[in-house]
Amino acid sequence: MSAQSPGPRGEDSGERAEPRADESVEPVEPAPSQSAPRPGRTREVAGALLNGLSVGVLLLILGLGVITVALPALVGGMPLSVLTGSMRPTLPPGTLVVVKPVPVEEIGVGDVITFQIESGKPAVVTHRVIARSVDSASGEVRFTTQGDANNTPDPEPVRPAQVRGKVWYAVPYLGWVNQAVDGQTRSWAIPVLAGVLFLYAAWTVGSGVRDRRRAKRERVERDASSRESSSPPPRT
Repeated sequence: MSAQSPGPRGEDSGERAEPRADESVEPVEPAPSQSAPRPGRTREVAGALLNGLSVGVLLLILGLGVITVALPALVGGMPLSVLTGSMRPTLPPGTLVVVKPVPVEEIGVGDVITFQIESGKPAVVTHRVIARSVDSASGEVRFTTQGDANNTPDPEPVRPAQVRGKVWYAVPYLGWVNQAVDGQTRSWAIPVLAGVLFLYAAWTVGSGVRDRRRAKRERVERDASSRESSSPPPRT
């Protein structure tokens, strides 16, 4: 019978080597999970999204202020809201139109003008010029107007004294907001709201910078603590 020489202890014999009494055993720490998001990173992402939202709202308010207040004031015009459907589909109800004063000589067929229904009275209408003529008796220009959605022209020709201006530009749906906020309120509400949003955006940007610095400091402290805990204890 052939004899086999026994292998080293803990390998061929199937037995595990036990540590000696004078040897120290270091605990093995589990590796940190890579899938779990860091709290600092989550705060950074949330702060960035909040900052972007604040800046977007601020720019929107400033843009509305420019469209409804600054530009009309710059050219001596006025913003008006379309309330009826006579100019569908070009200017449906709820559209904001900005009317710009122009010389009568610059108004031609196809232009959309805003004019007083009765001369000297505040009520106005915005319709398209479909014909231009000259009164034979006075030599004064007359405009024949009609709404795009109407089947017949307006009953009375428009005199130059009735014309408030020509439509410069139009913004859909903004007319409802313009109708809800009168001119006096709009003149102070938009600057105040823009100022509040600007301060809020500045505060959120500052908070984001502070959170990033705090997260970086916590990360450095955590890494230093991890290195200290993974260092082997000194042998005696």
